[in-house]
Amino acid sequence: MTSVPAPTPGAVGGPQRRPTLTPRELEILRLWLRSESKNVAASDLGISLGTINTHLIRIRAKYAAAGRPVADKSGLLIRALQDGLVSLAEL
Repeated sequence: MTSVPAPTPGAVGGPQRRPTLTPRELEILRLWLRSESKNVAASDLGISLGTINTHLIRIRAKYAAAGRPVADKSGLLIRALQDGLVSLAEL
């Protein structure tokens, strides 16, 4: 019987490390992904644009630390879908 090596994190088809996001980060990420812009998301939550940006910077940093960097909204959308943080139905 031949042994098959375990997939490495981040390998195509292999397990991926999912960053641990706070409930607030998840809320902001989901709303921002559904919104037309950061300004709309900030207005809907009653917070400043700067606060939205701070949370998104932290979310991107957590993905980078997990070895799964993202550069833009589409990248975060893909990661959120991969990790089950959002579904296409809620977008």
